[in-house]
Amino acid sequence: MFDKSRSGASYFLKGFDLIQTKGLRSFVLIPLIVNVLLFSSAFYYLFLQLDGFFVYLDGYLPEFLSWLKFILWPLAVISLLVVFSFLFSSVANWIAAPFNGLLAEKVECHLTGQPAPTTTTADVVKDIPRTLHREWTKLAYYLPRAIGCLILFFIPIVGQTVAPVLWFLFSAWMMAIQYCDYPFDNHKRDFKMMKSQLKQDKGCAFSFGAMTTLFSMIPIVNLVVMPVAICGATALWVERYREHHLDENTDDIVKW
Repeated sequence: MFDKSRSGASYFLKGFDLIQTKGLRSFVLIPLIVNVLLFSSAFYYLFLQLDGFFVYLDGYLPEFLSWLKFILWPLAVISLLVVFSFLFSSVANWIAAPFNGLLAEKVECHLTGQPAPTTTTADVVKDIPRTLHREWTKLAYYLPRAIGCLILFFIPIVGQTVAPVLWFLFSAWMMAIQYCDYPFDNHKRDFKMMKSQLKQDKGCAFSFGAMTTLFSMIPIVNLVVMPVAICGATALWVERYREHHLDENTDDIVKW
């Protein structure tokens, strides 16, 4: 029996311990490398564009306001890190999707004590179309709702009060869906079923997603959020959902 009082946030934090577990580190490495490469490359490109913008701006600033650039530079860099960290983490989830599922599988085997199925590179490549289709399903769910939330920002008063709160809650919900989906998908549980399960346990799902969202907004730390969240979401699956979805004597985890 699981501890019903345990919050979703605690499962996310458990992910930090799991990524350091011997036997799992090598599977953490690929999602981590993808995230680091994407984020560092994109930030370097945007940093260069920002540098060009400040050179342009410097030409228009009067001499007595030249001190402003020493304040604007760090503010611009911090803003860039916060805003684009979430965007590029989403892109990284697409690219690393097959390896994310593999990491979730290995974490589950570690937590349940069951032997992990043998997985080859060919197996991972063969599974790419299915995992990308699942990512597309999540994107199709996300986009219309995200657009609806963003429109609220342009409504006077609502855009400055209600919209930011709704956006954070929506982001938290999507983080829960994004990462909890990997263990559900490994067991061939469809997207609709996974979503329904999380809705029945909204408190846990939202606190897990909220913690993931907050850490995604912290520069540098956000580079490890993806593997941490996958490990935490898998621990959540094992403790709260797995027994309900699997027969006691049958393990139907996908054999990659």
